[in-house]
Amino acid sequence: MRSKLLLSAAVALAAVTSASAADLGKGKKAPPAPVVVSPWEWTVGGGLNSNYLFRGISQSDNKPSANTNAELRYNFNDTYAAYLGTAGSSVKLTRYYDSPSLEWDAMGGVRGTFGAFGIDLGAVAYVYPSFTKNTVLPTSTTWFEGYVKTTYAVTDAFTLGVNGFITPSYVHTGAKAQYISGTAAYKIGDATISGEVGRQFLGKADATHGSTNYADYTYYNVGAGYTYKIATLDLRYHNTSLSKSKCSDITGPTNSSSGSLSTYCGAAVVGTLSFALTNKDVK
Repeated sequence: MRSKLLLSAAVALAAVTSASAADLGKGKKAPPAPVVVSPWEWTVGGGLNSNYLFRGISQSDNKPSANTNAELRYNFNDTYAAYLGTAGSSVKLTRYYDSPSLEWDAMGGVRGTFGAFGIDLGAVAYVYPSFTKNTVLPTSTTWFEGYVKTTYAVTDAFTLGVNGFITPSYVHTGAKAQYISGTAAYKIGDATISGEVGRQFLGKADATHGSTNYADYTYYNVGAGYTYKIATLDLRYHNTSLSKSKCSDITGPTNSSSGSLSTYCGAAVVGTLSFALTNKDVK
């Protein structure tokens, strides 16, 4: 009996030893390397508009305009990100006098996301590198605006927004100005229906620009866009409450040297084809 017990113990010990040796031979797998996510992101894009409008006023003589843009972002964390951006658009601010051919914008700011609520605080400079100062165009080489933009995602598909812009010198005329607007967007698959209603408050120009009391006006747009991969096609209706004479006060006469009334502030249907490529698209 004793010999049988010893034999059984020896067999069990051999089995355990063999299993342990096999496990040692396999070795433990190294833990997966941590995924390093870069805090840097970027977007580059461009497009073509059938008419370049700025708050309802044509900047391209009611004709097509090409544009490009780029943005670089740094994500501090999941809540805050800082950004620098630039954009360029072809312009024609009058038909009969020397006009800048390019508008170049530079902007920067900080964005924050708090659940469904988003906020963007920043500033933008509007620059006209090819500008030649004259008595017709109420502008100069550069003017600035500070802004705050807010959004609230009511649902995954429906978003509301409120925007505010302020400048000490609208289009470098010396007129203090503010622009306030509300936006709404509803996403249906790859399509988005959206609109904006805003009020542009304009003050009095300086003596260099005729001490003109510019009229406040309402601006609105409504339209729809469809996105496929990196391309978006948008069709939108724009209009303002400006009369032709009040529009001429802001834009200057645009049609002839005799000073005929401006046609840059009326109703317009604008088609836009744009492209946007991000760092995530090239991985």
